[in-house]
Amino acid sequence: MHPFSEIETGIKNCNNHVGENMKIKSVATLMGMSALAFYSSMAVGSKYNFPEPQSVIAQDIYDQHIVLLWICLAIFVGVFGVMFYSILKHRKSLGYKAANFHHSTTVEIIWTVIPCLILVVMALPATKTVIAMKDTSSPDMTIKATGYQWMWGYDYLEGEGEGISFYSKLATPMAQIENREAKGDNYLLEVDNNLVVPVGKKVRVILTANDVIHAWWVPALGVKQDAIPGFIRDVWFAADNPGIYRGQCAELCGKDHGFMPIVVEVLEEEAYAQWAAEKLAASSGASQVASANIEMIADASEAIEAAEENSENN
Repeated sequence: MHPFSEIETGIKNCNNHVGENMKIKSVATLMGMSALAFYSSMAVGSKYNFPEPQSVIAQDIYDQHIVLLWICLAIFVGVFGVMFYSILKHRKSLGYKAANFHHSTTVEIIWTVIPCLILVVMALPATKTVIAMKDTSSPDMTIKATGYQWMWGYDYLEGEGEGISFYSKLATPMAQIENREAKGDNYLLEVDNNLVVPVGKKVRVILTANDVIHAWWVPALGVKQDAIPGFIRDVWFAADNPGIYRGQCAELCGKDHGFMPIVVEVLEEEAYAQWAAEKLAASSGASQVASANIEMIADASEAIEAAEENSENN
């Protein structure tokens, strides 16, 4: 065989080998990207992920959470990819010898500056969201939420429904808690009186506590704030869609901490106006009955005193 023919054959074999390696790498890359996309889609719909955001703040929190996870994943793949590549391609069995050096000022500056820049990029949108979370100015309505061991008290202070006041306690039957009945769909996340608000309105919630530190937390609305005895703190939300959104006390507040749920019911404006009118009428009727009972008790006391005086005089 001619020498040039052998060279051509060798080149062809080499090209075929390189082509096969490229195909294998391309397939591996495609499979890796598909796996990442698959697991990402699973995470978005997973019960271990954040609930679907229902307010502007909740949407900002959710979006930043997902972006930061992708940044962390990229850093993880980059760092460990370089590390494993170095280990595999420069191992002793391939004939590589360890380099003899102490440090590189340039490398140290690079791996200090780049993480700082990444942190700054991550901190800017987070700071913007935190500032927006604290802006409770110009609310459409104001509600006071008071934490008790172990329930919530709500007082509508300003806006439509002003004057409404009620307690909100766990409504899960004791039979479910004691395992005498099957658990319901909203086990330990149901109450006897929901906090009702209108859709699209900025609701300011003033928080305090009667005994120990509690926390008012409704993740779908992007709301979480501690309620501290002797202090007044506030937070706000504006629900994008009607519905029922559930949360819990997020501060360890005693033995029944797990039995202190929060349920926010968001209604259309017309339905909310009707609910508020009915609630105010009911509370007004209850106040009238209570006033009448107090007057009857006072009249009875006066009659008894008068009878006692007459009996003494006789």
